[in-house]
Amino acid sequence: MSVKVDIRVVGAGSDEFIEEAWDLKESIRQDDGVLKQRRSFFTDAYQRSTVHVAFCDGDLVGFAAARRDGYILFLAVAPAHRGEGLGEQLVARVADDHSTVTCHARTTNENALQFYEHLGFEIKRRIDNYYEDGGDAYYLKLGSDAGIAERLSDIIRG
Repeated sequence: MSVKVDIRVVGAGSDEFIEEAWDLKESIRQDDGVLKQRRSFFTDAYQRSTVHVAFCDGDLVGFAAARRDGYILFLAVAPAHRGEGLGEQLVARVADDHSTVTCHARTTNENALQFYEHLGFEIKRRIDNYYEDGGDAYYLKLGSDAGIAERLSDIIRG
């Protein structure tokens, strides 16, 4: 079931909504034990990215921060809004702007891995000790064939 959200774009160089995004990321980190970063790393990455920020009833409920090469640095959806198609909408927005979309996910984060697999991402390689805490990661890439945005649109509508 899709939820009606307002998705806004924050261009690179801006810190608009950065506090709300940090707060959401930190609440997810505390609940799920993922998305752990230093504040300075988060702030720098956010400001250097194009960020698609999702609001529901005036509250920030999700965001996707992507570099100009289509690499998703952060993808976060509030737990209360998971399963509503919001993550798919955010990834579709990134895919609309890029011919290739990539990201990393912890090898132990089964929910994230299932989500990305559902969208058509493929594991390209495993990287040991990728995260500061020694955690391993998979490097993922959204299918390389044409029509990425169209496929994601089909998933969202379906």
